[in-house]
Amino acid sequence: MDQSVTASRSERSGKSSESPKRHHAFSAHFSKFAHVVAHAAGTPAAFLLATLTIVIWAITGPIFGYSDTWQLVINTGTTIVTFLMVFLIQNTQNRDALAVQLKLTELIIAMKDAENRIATIEDLPEEDLEQLHKELCARAEQAGDALASRRGGRRSA
Repeated sequence: MDQSVTASRSERSGKSSESPKRHHAFSAHFSKFAHVVAHAAGTPAAFLLATLTIVIWAITGPIFGYSDTWQLVINTGTTIVTFLMVFLIQNTQNRDALAVQLKLTELIIAMKDAENRIATIEDLPEEDLEQLHKELCARAEQAGDALASRRGGRRSA
């Protein structure tokens, strides 16, 4: 085999070992950016800016004769912002959901009598989740009945 081909392959394999580092760095920067933007988008100032943009656009309608271009400006702008915000907000929600899941998992594992299988139920198929829900509802009902009998028959809803 030609040495240049071998060298080229080894260079590529060397670069591929750096690729996960680059991916992680990009992912970390994107997550931070998404978190900051999603937080900023939920502030009163962002709402005021969006409202002000719409008001200014509406006021300029008569100036531009309510032309197709005038309408296209707001349609294009809102479409682009909406499209990008979907990804940023979804990233933030994914991170938040995972963080909550990890906290709950830690609590479940730390509890003495907890069923540790509950810690990873998010990975179960829908049918198994429904079955587990029924089981836990039955256990909750039994626990409520036992508590009511210890309280002397008074069961609060």
